[in-house]
Amino acid sequence: MNPVNASLKSEISSDFDWEKIRADFPILKLKIDGKPLVFLDNAASSQMPQQVIDRLVRYQTTQHANINRAVHYLSEVATLEYHNARCKLQQFINAREDREVIFTSGTTDSINLVMHGYGRKFIKAGDEIILTTLEHHSNIVPWQMLANEKGAKIRVVPINDKGELEVDEYEKLFNERTKFVGLIHVSNALGTINPIKRMIDFAHQHGVPVLIDGAQAAPHMAIDVQALDCDFYTFSAHKLCGPTGVGILYGKATLLEAMQPFKGGGDMIASVTFEKTIYNTIPHKFEAGTPPIAAAIGFGAAVDYLTAIGIENIAAYESTLLDYATECLNAIPGVKIIGTAAEKTAVISFTIDGIHPHDIGTILNQDGIAVRTGHHCAQPVMQRFNVPATSRASFAFYNKKTEVDALVAGIKTVQKVFL
Repeated sequence: MNPVNASLKSEISSDFDWEKIRADFPILKLKIDGKPLVFLDNAASSQMPQQVIDRLVRYQTTQHANINRAVHYLSEVATLEYHNARCKLQQFINAREDREVIFTSGTTDSINLVMHGYGRKFIKAGDEIILTTLEHHSNIVPWQMLANEKGAKIRVVPINDKGELEVDEYEKLFNERTKFVGLIHVSNALGTINPIKRMIDFAHQHGVPVLIDGAQAAPHMAIDVQALDCDFYTFSAHKLCGPTGVGILYGKATLLEAMQPFKGGGDMIASVTFEKTIYNTIPHKFEAGTPPIAAAIGFGAAVDYLTAIGIENIAAYESTLLDYATECLNAIPGVKIIGTAAEKTAVISFTIDGIHPHDIGTILNQDGIAVRTGHHCAQPVMQRFNVPATSRASFAFYNKKTEVDALVAGIKTVQKVFL
């Protein structure tokens, strides 16, 4: 049992009523071929509560307009609501200023923004970029593209057999050529929670900025970018009960001001002539064109919803689900959990002897159970464990122990079919 998770259990508020919370999610009433939906693919996208759906509808039916510059009523309202959403995200991550929060299309877009805006300006031939084996492809491929373009080099932090980063090896990678670090906060494939504060502090001792991919962390734990002292932090709305198509990039103001824009167009400029363009101030410098207004407002509503429940309550409850599911799956002969880190979020990647993960997912789907199968956009992780793919069950605060029981029964059905 994770000692951190064990300590969290006593902190669940008495007001945390999963039945009441679960009722907020209309899609969970769905039946698949007459069987109740058991949605265990939350690491890919979480479901949306009625409160967020209602907020999106209210925007579309009473507030819809383009933002900035116009003086008519709807535009002024939409502009204010968009700004309010930014302020909610600022508070959610404890950023110093709202101008340090940039709306993007998601985590992948945010990382590419940093690669183009910071990397292309400051990374030179011979420089080194440190990544980890646990990274999602979206925090690998952009840096490979930059390294190929600039003649830079990628250095990779290994993981141990539990799926934990070898932090001592990370520290050995630093030298005078190290110019950037990209770290995943929580592994999407394994659920491993990485010791990013220690890693950020070490990088800063060498004058190296750090980007944190927080896509799998923000839905499950409190994020304080000032306490972390990270230089960049990013996550997407659709993984924390919000809409698709929107995310944020947090960046320290001094770094954002020094970066070049990622995209050119409307709103990211202060003035334009054919001789010269003067760029707008941050965050607008990085938000070219019409932004995802409705999605950003929905993002703000999702943050309101999660904050009302309490991120600490969410973390504690999900920890109980993780412990229960881990115990149940470990008791099934032939099932192997991939990734057994001491500190994890509620993600379990597993294999079943003699059965391909896609076949596992197909049979589970027939029982209404939704899991993710494949390499989870983390092929280096799969290679490290010498498996082509895994099945992944990822839990949210609206799941319940009876759904873990359904997963266990489904796995036993899979074994009966194929073995």
